[in-house]
Amino acid sequence: MLHGYDPPAGGKWTDSVIPGKVGAFDRQTGEILWSSPCEVGYGRGFGAGLGEQGELVVLGPSGNGHRMARMAIDSGETLGVQAVPEFDSALVDPDLCICVSAKRVTGLLTTPMAECWTYHREGQRYHLAARVGERVFVVFSHKDKRQQGVLVLDAQTGRYAGELLEPSQPVVHAIEAAEGQLALLVDDLEALLPAELAREMALERLLAEDPDNPEAPPEEGSGGLVMLDPRATPGSVPRWYQRLSADAGGEASIALDSGKLYMARGALLEVKDGLTGRGLGELAVPGLDESVAWGVRQGAFLVAEETRASVFEIPD
Repeated sequence: MLHGYDPPAGGKWTDSVIPGKVGAFDRQTGEILWSSPCEVGYGRGFGAGLGEQGELVVLGPSGNGHRMARMAIDSGETLGVQAVPEFDSALVDPDLCICVSAKRVTGLLTTPMAECWTYHREGQRYHLAARVGERVFVVFSHKDKRQQGVLVLDAQTGRYAGELLEPSQPVVHAIEAAEGQLALLVDDLEALLPAELAREMALERLLAEDPDNPEAPPEEGSGGLVMLDPRATPGSVPRWYQRLSADAGGEASIALDSGKLYMARGALLEVKDGLTGRGLGELAVPGLDESVAWGVRQGAFLVAEETRASVFEIPD
């Protein structure tokens, strides 16, 4: 499934929302199975996934404010449309959609397309979200501080369930979750680790900066990738972590699927075992460094560029 748009002559639109369309394509051949206009276009905020009845669910801006649309997956027929609060990012699960804006986090029942809860606290700002089962993890910050952390909400009620990470990060670039896995890309890896591990990392960094040490490890940046247990409590030891080298090409992005973690940096895709962090391989993917979006499902790696989309089969 691809959500896209047809550019007008001259490439200019009269308003801030670009009209959208959705198409279904054969995974093996790329043959178009159907294509249909979509109530949701392009602008501020977007999310897509499958509902409880296997229907396609798309959330985002339209010419009449933000909307949520349900479409038949075998034909593209519109099954329902509902206005929703404005948001910056959205998750779509079969039972629940999570919409995140700077001022609030909103839960929407997916197939009924009905709001079921809203969370907001005075002085907090919200940035990203991920979900595992009954826990929603939200990247947040305080208006009077720049550091970001991660709080936990109950998925069914939206009630506050505590902080997983106190606000100590300059930026949390990404948060992804799957069954038994919670991955984060952070700016300051040492600040996230328990004291003993942070001291070990600080010592490694000092050795790397010593010009007289011939066995010094290669210089690395302060950011990193961390894998946590979704049931972890504040101060828990990560399952594994990786410092990101200072000369890593391009900004990193991550995804989780089928027990594996995928990390893209420039045109390079790195695959790791989600439980242990063991490297499973890496490959250069054409167009990945020019992509506007990418994703992976059941071994199929989709790369979307401005004017084309490609699917690559990733070996086990």
